Order: sequence, then C-alpha cells, then structure tokens
Amino acid sequence: MPDLAVIDLASIVARFAGALRAAGLPVGPDRASLFARAVTVARPSTLAELRFCAHATLALGHGQIAVLDRVFDAVFGGFTDPADSRGGSGAEAESLSGLDGRAAQRVPHKKASQWESLRHKDFSELSAAELDLLAAAMAQLRLVTPWRKSRRTQDTPRGRRINPRRTLRLAQGTGGEPLRLVRRRTRTRPRRLVMLCDISGSMEPYARAMLQLLYCARGTTRAEAFTFATRLTRVTAALDEPTPALALAAAGALAPDWSGGTRIGLALKDFLDHFGRAGMARGAIVVVISDGWESGDPALLGEQMARLSRVAHRIVWVNPRTQSPRYRPLVGGMAAAWPHCDAVVSAHSLDALDELVRVLVTS
Repeated sequence: MPDLAVIDLASIVARFAGALRAAGLPVGPDRASLFARAVTVARPSTLAELRFCAHATLALGHGQIAVLDRVFDAVFGGFTDPADSRGGSGAEAESLSGLDGRAAQRVPHKKASQWESLRHKDFSELSAAELDLLAAAMAQLRLVTPWRKSRRTQDTPRGRRINPRRTLRLAQGTGGEPLRLVRRRTRTRPRRLVMLCDISGSMEPYARAMLQLLYCARGTTRAEAFTFATRLTRVTAALDEPTPALALAAAGALAPDWSGGTRIGLALKDFLDHFGRAGMARGAIVVVISDGWESGDPALLGEQMARLSRVAHRIVWVNPRTQSPRYRPLVGGMAAAWPHCDAVVSAHSLDALDELVRVLVTS
C-alpha cells in the first residue's frame, strides 16, 4: 500500500481534483490551489487531518460533504495512514512527514478518534474534559489569510521591472556599460488577521472555545487578538504562552470585564481610535466573535462598523447563534452590524470551523 508521506503533492491534488470534478463537484484550478496551500500550511499527519483540509477548501456547502467524502475515500483509501499503525504499546501512532516534506508531529490514534467524535458537538455543550480535548484538536488548526502586495520590492531574475540603482552599480565594474540588468518585483505577504472576541455573559457558553480559537489564530502571521465586554483588552501578548491553558489564564487575568455586560459599539470605537485607524486594521481581515447582544446603543455599533468597513479588507462576523435556521438579525446589535459584514459564520463546533477557515482563505 503506498505511503501518504512519499506521494508528490502536485500528483495528489491533480488526482483528487479530477476525481471530484468527475463526481460533479465544481473544483477548478483555483480551489485545487487552495487545497494545496492548506495542506502545505496545516501539514496534516493523518488522513483525518487531510480530510479536514479538503472540507475547508473544496466543499462549498454541507450538501457537498457527502460526495467529497466518498471521493476522498476512493482516492486515498489505498494510502497508509500512520494513525492506523500502532507500536508495541499501542499508545501512539508513528509520525508521518508532511506533504510538503517537513516532519509532522506525532498524533495519538485514540486522540484523533476522539476529535472526530467532537466534530459536530456544539461548543456550549462540551464538558471540562472535552474542552481540554478541544484545545488539542484546535492546535492542529491553521487560520490562513490571503496574500497582499507590499510596497517593498525584491530582486529576482524573473521580475518585470528593472532595479536601476543596482543595475548602474554593477555597470561601474564594466566601464559604465549595463551588461547585466537587475530585475525586481513587488513583494507579497499575508494579510494581517485581527480577532475581537466577546467575553460577556451572553457569550459565556462559547467563551473558552472562542479564546482557544484566538490562541490558534496567534500562530498565524501578524495576528492580533482582543477581548471585549464592557471594555476592550488587547490580549495578543498573553496568547504567546506555550500552552493553551497558560494562554487562557493570562488572557483572563488581563480582562477584568469577563462575563460582564456587552458594549460592542464602544469596544469597536476604542479599537478604531487607538489601534485600527493607526494601521492595525488597514487592509486586514477583521474577525468579530459575538452573538451581537448589545446593551449599549445599536446605532453606535452601526456607525463603528461603517468606520471599520472603510479601513479593513474584509469583516467576518462569527455568531454561534446563527447555526439555527430560524435565526434572523432583525433587532439590536446584530441588525446594526449585519449590513457591514462581508461574511457571517457560526463556528459553533469543530465541523463548523471549516466554513470560517474557508472564508478566511478566500477573502
């Protein structure tokens, strides 16, 4: 049986994308490229994690999951999954090199199975033990943002523009004749990710899971994290702790308004006045995690969302309450914020996080 670790990534993507198209799914080169990039960033070490990457980038809705899974099993059914091969004690699966050739962490087979059992469970229904397990599952998550052009350039043989200064400098050694043209191109870098998490009383059932999401987001390049209830608190540095438990404790110590009231409009105003317009939100992907319950003036929230939309590249609102098909943003803060959101997702479970990952990648 072929080993997943030694198969070329390009071959995998081409074969899988072709099989999905044959099954009727609209998987073009753009979505195949997203899948390849997700695999490169996430470095899946088991087939379960590779399937997670496929769900996040190739399925356009829950209605396509069943078809995607059927094709996935057909394409990858013959590959060796190190999670299925246990050593003498059976305690841990053998590690597997990532599809990009880098070594991946070892993942216990039992833990991977437990993660699967949590995929569809609402975060608000998790026990303390399950929340601890959720931290381990989220540690495998990578939130990736799209790339943007930088103002800086770099020299490259395939650049479209000529670097006149370096070309003339080299020409000094050839009698002033520019025998070698130094070319350059514009640099690219991932867009900054800014996450603001509601820790008020109405969000308490989801607060710990959402803060663990912020901990994962901190692993993303140039990510910034804030919490808010009655005031705004920057917790970016606290989330640099080596473990989720220490990070959550440090973030909680910084936020005195835990489980308090909710003043989303004032929190956004504080963010924009002191951080956002100064540059942090400019061109960034801003994720607001809140159920939209506003104890302040909804009109103020609408005004601040309009301000934010003028500087941010995209605004993604994460509201666990939107998981209900009966949910309607008719009153209060959510009604004021909705018109300014580029995307609204629930992210109420591990499975629902797929949609958030997909929205961030394609923003």
